[in-house]
Amino acid sequence: MKARIWAATAALALLLPPGLHGQDALKQVEQEGIERTGEGVAAQGRIDDISSRSRELLDEYRAQLKLVESLETYIELLDDQLTGQAEEISTLETSVTEVASVERQILPLMTRMIDSLEEFVTLDVPFLAEERRERVTNLRALMSRSDVTVAEKSRRVFEAYQIETDYGRTIEAYTAKLDVNGASFDAEFLRIGRVNLMYRTVGTGDVGYWNSVERRWEPLSSTPWRRLIDRGLQVARQEVAPELISAALNPAGVEQL
Repeated sequence: MKARIWAATAALALLLPPGLHGQDALKQVEQEGIERTGEGVAAQGRIDDISSRSRELLDEYRAQLKLVESLETYIELLDDQLTGQAEEISTLETSVTEVASVERQILPLMTRMIDSLEEFVTLDVPFLAEERRERVTNLRALMSRSDVTVAEKSRRVFEAYQIETDYGRTIEAYTAKLDVNGASFDAEFLRIGRVNLMYRTVGTGDVGYWNSVERRWEPLSSTPWRRLIDRGLQVARQEVAPELISAALNPAGVEQL
């Protein structure tokens, strides 16, 4: 750089008039050269800054392009999800409409089912009579409750029917009151499905059975019925191994079950 300055100074010195040759002229030329060199350095620095900033902007632009591409892909996925959700909402709205229609039909149906159940309990063999009537009463109260869903109401009604169905294929021993001819006694009852219901009074040991034809309680002779009923109660309570049980089905005689 200094060599260029001296060369420029020498060139200018040859062009100057003879009166200007001297130390001052050389210093002036040298100073102007230095100033121009500084301006060049500053200009180069600005160029470098602009170039660096341009690279940064280019990198930022490329990063923004990638971000835009990612956002476009995400928007496409959201559009697909929104389309699926719209279809699901439409399906749910249709289901809600259908459910409302079904509810309008199923509530009267359940009421009729409860009526039928009540009539069946009344006409059936009178075992666990109080418990079964209470179940029907509770179902009627349930139908009028607004805080219970239709699904729960349906479940409870079908559950009651299932309980009644199970009575037909089970054997059971239980204790309850026996009302005969206006008198009430504590008695042990032996239920064999729905085909037979026999009793043994507590204390006196009197025995009898429910006559389904006449719909009344009939007494049985103590011999051999007391022993047979005792054995049946033991089987029902699982106190002894299962075995054949003699049951009175009608006034004419005995049948082996």
